[in-house]
Amino acid sequence: MDLIHKFLNIVSVILSVLSCIFVLPALSLFRILRFCIRSVFGEKVAGKVVLITGASSGIGEHLAYEYAKHGASLALVARREELLATVAGKAKELGAPDAIVINADVSKIEDCKRFVNETINHFGKLDYLINNAGIITIGLFEDEECITNYTSIMDVNFWGSVNATHFALPHLRKSKGRIVVISSTGGWFNMPGLSVYNASKVAQQSFFETLRIELASDIGITMVTPGVVTTPLANDEVLSEANLWWLPSYSVEDCAKSIVNSARRGDEYLTEPPWMRSVFWWVMFFPEVMNSIRSIILVASGKTSSQKWKSCNNASLQPLDPKHD
Repeated sequence: MDLIHKFLNIVSVILSVLSCIFVLPALSLFRILRFCIRSVFGEKVAGKVVLITGASSGIGEHLAYEYAKHGASLALVARREELLATVAGKAKELGAPDAIVINADVSKIEDCKRFVNETINHFGKLDYLINNAGIITIGLFEDEECITNYTSIMDVNFWGSVNATHFALPHLRKSKGRIVVISSTGGWFNMPGLSVYNASKVAQQSFFETLRIELASDIGITMVTPGVVTTPLANDEVLSEANLWWLPSYSVEDCAKSIVNSARRGDEYLTEPPWMRSVFWWVMFFPEVMNSIRSIILVASGKTSSQKWKSCNNASLQPLDPKHD
């Protein structure tokens, strides 16, 4: 057995080098050609039914407007029903043939089943599921006195998208539809102070990567990893607390437009803004450098030895995520 591993250790390096020399250039050319073709002949979404969670503000809200411009019907899900009604009204003005409002909490499995059923009962089909709802809490993990305060992050960011997908799959399979997952660059660019949030996004990405293989070609999956996106909740105070003050923000309108176009092309991955893709490669190939940079940022923020900022008695999750519904 040891000989097998020694052999594989050598062969894997040789194959990796050969792949970079011969396979990567050909694959890159193929991707460019496919991108150009799909950009011209992207899927028409007029008449499609799009279900968006976390649609009352931020990225979810503007995704509703973009899909409305393309003539899609909308099922808008969030906890803030009054804001949802406003979004639905504007979406209809922009071209949505129909838009329904569903008050629901994605962290509750019965709510996920209900909003999928309501969508099917109203429209008779489902073509797109946009898993967008998310929350965040900010603070050093060591300073958290009550670990259960983090439970809601996984309930919304991970289980919320998993449960919604579970109930939507039979209908998406019938329509040969698509799942769009609004995740985060935090899934691979882990800034201090966001430990459990980052972990929830890693879990989310891993789940849908596995699901992509299981579903084969029946249902497409577009994984979106936005960086810092300009929304009412992503203000200067929040970015400072999350040690993201140094990252330039990206327009939520441009982000939503890119996501819709990417899904129409059938892309498997999208990172916005595009320059953040280079950060991914730095994280992969130069982890020591990137870890040092993030450590310097944390030290410069002066938050390495903060006081206990939460307790079990007065803790509450801070809904500061740009994608929070």
